[in-house]
Amino acid sequence: MLLQKTHDFATRFLETLETRPVASPVDFACLLERAGGPLPETGEDPVDIIEKFANAMDAGIVASAGPRYFGFVIGGSLPAALAADWLTSAWDQNGASFATSPAAAAAEEISARWLIELFGLRRSASVGFTSGCTMANFTGLAAARHALYRQLGWDVEHQGLIGAPPITVVTNEESHISIFAALQMLGLGRERVIKVSADGQGRMRADALRLVLAEIRTPFVVCAQAGNVNTGAFDPILEIANCVHARDGWLHVDGAFGVWAAASPSHRELTRGIDLADSIAVDGHKWLNVPYDSGIVFVRDRAAHYAAMSLGAPYYAPPTEMTRDNHDWVPEASRRARGFAIYAALRSLGREGIVNLIERNCTLARRMADRLGAAEGVEILNDVVLNQVLVRFTGRDTASVIARVQKDGTCWAGGTTWHGMHAMRISVSNWSTTEADIDVSAEAILRCAAM
Repeated sequence: MLLQKTHDFATRFLETLETRPVASPVDFACLLERAGGPLPETGEDPVDIIEKFANAMDAGIVASAGPRYFGFVIGGSLPAALAADWLTSAWDQNGASFATSPAAAAAEEISARWLIELFGLRRSASVGFTSGCTMANFTGLAAARHALYRQLGWDVEHQGLIGAPPITVVTNEESHISIFAALQMLGLGRERVIKVSADGQGRMRADALRLVLAEIRTPFVVCAQAGNVNTGAFDPILEIANCVHARDGWLHVDGAFGVWAAASPSHRELTRGIDLADSIAVDGHKWLNVPYDSGIVFVRDRAAHYAAMSLGAPYYAPPTEMTRDNHDWVPEASRRARGFAIYAALRSLGREGIVNLIERNCTLARRMADRLGAAEGVEILNDVVLNQVLVRFTGRDTASVIARVQKDGTCWAGGTTWHGMHAMRISVSNWSTTEADIDVSAEAILRCAAM
């Protein structure tokens, strides 16, 4: 009865995704009042809890899984991935090790092999499945930290950073905030970086990087990006990789959504040189369209990756060469078996389906840019090379237009600041988005702009 009732609520929500407002104004105090109150003295009936909880929270549920949500580069959940995620909760596996779940270990090993093949990476690369791209960046940069200190004869995992010799971190001046979050957690400092200038689309300038590297006298890591969060533009990864490796540095690529372009024949050129990166961070809940949480990290130097992440205790089952312990490649031990949903998504799409998803979303992004850009008083600020569209409403307050669009509920798009200008940011990442969704959303945006 309990699980059937829960299934009914979930199914009802999914059936309304195409028609319900993407988001509506919510009174947070009212939401707290409807779902909160004092902690019950005695336990309540589970069926009543789920029914009351679902009804109380419905107004606060954003339809980000639906086809007209264009905020924050968020994909939906493929049916197979969602079903696998339900099974993941029911199976309740600790995804830490082979001993705690052989199935979780196998799902991550298989998914890792498929992703390496899909992106054209080296087959010997190690792969970890993290909670999201911030922790994927953290893991890749932790491996970089180990490798760079290894050059200096310093065991950073055992000796720590107190008294350690210096290393240098170089970023794009437009690197995503998750890079700086990872650096602060790693003790490398979000402000102790050298930022390389970018061009008009947010791409790191390779000529400026060369000048920066020529002045560095310590081991260093360069953080490049595949897919600028505002414009979708790609740093020149091949050129950067050649510069970095000529000086024996480490190249980390934040490819949260952009690395998926490597799977597309039409967009693969954007990622040229990605196989030369020493570490790469990717997000599964973006273009693979799997449920949260789902980050992925790839590291060329397996030894550095293992040294930076592995942990053990006397009660842990000893590892073997023939099995996989997932906790050796990510920051945490006890965790969800993330590989099940990723496995299901990859298998349900296949290579052809992944290519179609990426190329269709990119085509739809260009359609949105064309529809909006053709209207008077609307300016498209970026070259639409992928799935990102930056829109500015001239002669009007762009922030007010965004607020009206969000209140309207037809679609949802967020705001950003780009080169001193406030802009609407549209990200087309959902597997279920159609041309009709783009057209009705463009009409709604232009209607709100005309108010």
